[in-house]
Amino acid sequence: MQRYSNVRGAILCGMGACLALVAACGDDDDDPTGPSETGLPTFSQVQTALDAAVAENNGGLGFDMWATVVDRSGIVRVVAFSGADAASQWPGSRVISAQKANTANAFSLTDFALSTGNLFAPTQPGGSLFGLQESNPVNEEAAYQGDAARFGTEQDPMIGERIGGINVFGGGLALYAEDGTLLGGLGVSGDTSCADHIIAWRVRHALNLDNVPGGVGAGNTDNIVHDIDANGNSAGGFGHPTCSAASTATANALPADLPVGPNP
Repeated sequence: MQRYSNVRGAILCGMGACLALVAACGDDDDDPTGPSETGLPTFSQVQTALDAAVAENNGGLGFDMWATVVDRSGIVRVVAFSGADAASQWPGSRVISAQKANTANAFSLTDFALSTGNLFAPTQPGGSLFGLQESNPVNEEAAYQGDAARFGTEQDPMIGERIGGINVFGGGLALYAEDGTLLGGLGVSGDTSCADHIIAWRVRHALNLDNVPGGVGAGNTDNIVHDIDANGNSAGGFGHPTCSAASTATANALPADLPVGPNP
């Protein structure tokens, strides 16, 4: 009996140690590798790039913005905003920015990039990707959990979670390292969808993560395409509605003004 008790005690102690180790380590989704170890930008880098991009003339409403970065597996790594506080941007744009980051990452490949702006036309009724926007629902618990006071900070409750969601208007871009590695996605939201795309392009360029291998946009990029006619038809099949003459002109000039590829 004494021997049985000793063995039972040893087993229970061993189980306790294992449980303690699991609790300390956590699940991979809840304790992701830090951005610096994945090649993705840090919170401060995203914040700096976002602030600078919003300060430019982007042809939109001039509103402050949310930005989210996800890694290649779809886990949120960074959430930031440009305003004085979280209420300075549209509250709904926080989750939209995460959707856009997820979408750009989920539907880009090592040798082919699609921006969220490229997905508008093909996801309309009769389009080649109609229904795509319903295919990967937002993880509602990840999107809305936690203390709202931490939204857009380094402790945003979305960080470490797979957000999911599909968004099919401008503002989401895939992130490519200088060696061509597809690292994840960036999503920006808070202004018109056209301005969102322009701001995302500026942010990605500032972060040196725009080594785009190819796409459906001008110059073989993932730039937004404004080719939808008065009947709602996209000539190339990947068009996006125009928002203003100013944003269209700015967007069309992006591949020349801020070219993709390794920055000097």
